[in-house]
Amino acid sequence: MAVQLNHTIVHARDNRESAEFFAELLGLEIGTEWGPFVAVDLSNDITLDFATVPADTIMPQHYAFLVAEAEFDAAYEKITARGLAHWADPQQTHPGEINRNDGGKGVYFTDPSGHFMELITVPYGGRPQQ
Repeated sequence: MAVQLNHTIVHARDNRESAEFFAELLGLEIGTEWGPFVAVDLSNDITLDFATVPADTIMPQHYAFLVAEAEFDAAYEKITARGLAHWADPQQTHPGEINRNDGGKGVYFTDPSGHFMELITVPYGGRPQQ
């Protein structure tokens, strides 16, 4: 069998709040709650397993998601409607904007626990989405 990522644990101040934020933003389903985890299923058979941990132990991570144009537009509409701070770049020098890197669209924002989230419609380098 080829090596595949199956799941990753995302530390959160409140696992339910973070899972719901992410799932609602991208139109995803929350999976089965298992032990301390609230899972969000991604379309490529990977789950993000949100786990509540003490806030002072959360080290912000970067999570980038490849989405279709329609998914990007719907998510970006929610980002702006909620008044979420967002940027066209990871250095946060272009607030309130999206980027058009590699012929697609991209945006950066933070989740309720301070993780750096990125949505892109074209992978880095301009490879077409499959």
